[in-house]
Amino acid sequence: MEATLWVPAVLIVIGMVGIVIPVIPGLLLCLAGVFVWAFDTKTTLGWSVFGVCAALYLAGLALQYAVPGRRMREAGVRRSTLVLAVLLAVVGFFVIPVVGAAVGFVGGIFLVELGHSQDRSAAWASTKAALKAVFLSMGIELLAALAIAVTWVVGVLLSRG
Repeated sequence: MEATLWVPAVLIVIGMVGIVIPVIPGLLLCLAGVFVWAFDTKTTLGWSVFGVCAALYLAGLALQYAVPGRRMREAGVRRSTLVLAVLLAVVGFFVIPVVGAAVGFVGGIFLVELGHSQDRSAAWASTKAALKAVFLSMGIELLAALAIAVTWVVGVLLSRG
């Protein structure tokens, strides 16, 4: 396999792993892989594939925040809760290696909601709703990355034919 194919392929695979293990900007890496390929091929097909992938990227970003955010608001989770939970996730990332961000985020949601409602069951219900939203967001991002990867593969196959 030549470098014009394996470099973008590796970037796309690393991007997909980065979505599941949120340390690197996964979806952006997938798009970067297609950009590298399009830049290297210098064809109309390559840039057309990149344009479609850029549209998929933007749609993935929009849906990634819109759909889970709406579901959390419907479940009664406040924006302030999420902001504080993200701050605790950042702290957790540096305090507890590997799993600290997840522990900080979940713990942050639970603690903030417990402070608001003074009811453990209500705080846990909000925490579960927020976790479902996080997994939904991750799923949407992963589907967008998969759509980008499939579009790139189709573009590669068309350019070879």
